[in-house]
Amino acid sequence: MVSIRSISVSPSSLIPADLPWVIQHREDRCTLCGRCTSACPTQAIYLAYRRKRMPKLNIGGEIGNDFKTFTGIRQRTDVAHRCIGCGMCAMVCPNEAITPGPNPNDSRLKFHMNQGGEAWKRGGRRNNGDTILDRVIFTRISMLTDPALDAGRHEFFINTILGRILSPEEYLRRKAAGEWIPPTREIFPFVIGSMSFGALSPNMWLGLLQGVAYCNEVLGIPVAMATGEGGCPPWVLKSPFLKYIILQIASGYFGWDEIIRAIPEMQCDPCAIEIKYGQGAKPGDGGLLMWYKVSKLIARLRGVPEGVDLPSPPVHQTLYSIEESVMKMIQTMSMAWGFRVPVYPKISGSTSAKAVLNNLVRNPYAGGLLMDGIDGGTGAAYNVSMDSMGHPIASNLRECYLDLVAQGKQNEIPLFAAGGIGKNGNVAQNGMALIMLGASGVHIGKYMMQAAAGCLGSERNRCNVCNIGVCPKGITSQNPKLYRRLDPDAVAQRVVDVFLAIRTEIKKIMAPLGRSQSLPIGMSDALGINDAAAAERLKIRYIC
Repeated sequence: MVSIRSISVSPSSLIPADLPWVIQHREDRCTLCGRCTSACPTQAIYLAYRRKRMPKLNIGGEIGNDFKTFTGIRQRTDVAHRCIGCGMCAMVCPNEAITPGPNPNDSRLKFHMNQGGEAWKRGGRRNNGDTILDRVIFTRISMLTDPALDAGRHEFFINTILGRILSPEEYLRRKAAGEWIPPTREIFPFVIGSMSFGALSPNMWLGLLQGVAYCNEVLGIPVAMATGEGGCPPWVLKSPFLKYIILQIASGYFGWDEIIRAIPEMQCDPCAIEIKYGQGAKPGDGGLLMWYKVSKLIARLRGVPEGVDLPSPPVHQTLYSIEESVMKMIQTMSMAWGFRVPVYPKISGSTSAKAVLNNLVRNPYAGGLLMDGIDGGTGAAYNVSMDSMGHPIASNLRECYLDLVAQGKQNEIPLFAAGGIGKNGNVAQNGMALIMLGASGVHIGKYMMQAAAGCLGSERNRCNVCNIGVCPKGITSQNPKLYRRLDPDAVAQRVVDVFLAIRTEIKKIMAPLGRSQSLPIGMSDALGINDAAAAERLKIRYIC
């Protein structure tokens, strides 16, 4: 009798049927080349060689044994080496002999992800595919022109303004008196959201910047790109491309020594300064760059030792309250660039967002407000934060915009929204729905990773290992062996493709509305939804 102790069984023992992704291997096609095992980022598969005893029974003869040699691919089932469904094995296999498949059984892995007492952290975003923005449609159609022809025939003004906007009377008065006029920037309404140099690989970051520069300088599409916390490569600070960059300063102040020292040598001012107080996917957690991704370059830029975790504090340690922050941080950053650069805060979507907004309304140096909703992506967050903390962006934005309308300030403080835009691929529709709910523009992050670099993360928890530095595409890894898989020129080309497509879809949405001279900011009478409760909450038309 075999003792249970003689085989490897523990409370956390799993079999492939317990995992969300199961390797499907065809031994008849496999040539044992080993490419799949080399490419697997989590080492979930290995080449196995076994000699198996096969009992042989000869009727009327002696009982003996046959031996069979097995050589093939086997799947590991421990948590650390679980299959993440990235499909790199299938991409490199020359014979189509292997692929991961979603497990139709119940995944038991989620009950075992807390090994060593550590709660589950992951990259990616919330794994919930439902979004209210995908259900909003545009119901107002102009009958004076042919919508199908207008989008291709007319010129459209589709840019937006970042920065404090004065009323025409106040602008003319200040200009005549020679007084200070708040700085503004004319930008494309879809901004590449905050993804830091550190969270993204060098090749990914360079590809994004190349694409942004091409959009601005060749195509005339004024796309802006936010850095996230961690600064940016020193050469960017001294290049003419800085004018397309929104520099973020967050609670860890990582990378800001390099930025401040570079100010005298800057050829131009940055597009804007973003002060991050929170983010929608993990409000209250701060940021976290895990030690796997803190390479020599990242450590030097951030002024820290190599190979240590870099958590950003949940709040700015030098500030007591948001009121003090509005007065101190915004004015300090404005002074650093001679009051020539718009400065605005980024906050987590929350029921207290209106309180922050009302403080900004009273501050003449505030250049806007960015709110990040619960559906936003992240490079590393606790699972419980991503699933259970935050505020959906649509209703949060709508509340703030209607509050500005009540004060008569809706044309002065631009509101920007982020969090799940393009989550299911409908990036232009989601963004324009938010613009008609009151946003002056939107920030997109994970969508750019998926569209421009082929990120594999999905709402079914496919891949989503951005946090541990083993990104199979090289998008979020600091390991040269991985990020060299990513061609920056190819990323740049895809960035250009994406923004050309978004621009076309914006025109296709604006043309039926009979709107070509400006973005339909706050034009909520053009929206409808087949959900009565949502229609009431967002103050838009209920349709059925």
